[in-house]
Amino acid sequence: MRDPQNTTHFGFTDVEETEKQGLVANVFKNVAANYDVMNDAMSLGVHRAWKWFAIAQSGVKQGDKVLDLAAGSADLSIKFAEKVGDEGQVFVTDINASMLEQGRRRMADAGHAGNVEFCLVNAESLPFPDNYFDCITISFGLRNVTHKETALAEMQRCVKPGGRVLILEFSQPTNESFRRIYDAYSFNVIPKLGELISDDRESYQYLVESIRKHPNQESLKKMMETAAFDRVRYHNLTGGVVALHIGYKY
Repeated sequence: MRDPQNTTHFGFTDVEETEKQGLVANVFKNVAANYDVMNDAMSLGVHRAWKWFAIAQSGVKQGDKVLDLAAGSADLSIKFAEKVGDEGQVFVTDINASMLEQGRRRMADAGHAGNVEFCLVNAESLPFPDNYFDCITISFGLRNVTHKETALAEMQRCVKPGGRVLILEFSQPTNESFRRIYDAYSFNVIPKLGELISDDRESYQYLVESIRKHPNQESLKKMMETAAFDRVRYHNLTGGVVALHIGYKY
């Protein structure tokens, strides 16, 4: 029998904490090749608007240093590289080598090189100095982190005073009727899309379950406040399907 004190969730399944990172890594290794196609299919393209909103709220400007955690295929990183210019710097990071390679290819295709660094990074143990970044983002990645409180503390440590952290993540629809429709779509359609497009139903079944296990809007806000972020707020997008949380360091 597993010791509840040493277990965490992998979707709806309880696993040893030491197992989760490897299980999540295997999921993203499996989905990396079709990641962008599946994002468009699952969200009907709306994920692009969610990311544009996050970029608009980031306040990133010329000369800034930006850390993009769980960067995946680098949708946000590409836009940040444009915003910071040659005097700024964007660190494109992911814990998964397959996903980081997808990001590297897309950044190269977009013509960014001189102001970009690529790093394999675990969000729970950031290899960066204190008070280093003007902005830190994590987009659709926090729910896969085993110890979210540790990751939040690391982000708070590495962001500069006056800087901000943005967390774009699936959340909880605020309307009960819409929530039922969303649940039906998530559990019945998304795994099937994964099977048809990627020949991988199980990975997308996990992704749907991981969303349901992630803290809701108010819970994540409280976690950020506990991690010493100030002026924490969130914006519900698409009726709360996704939320953008923003916290500052002073």
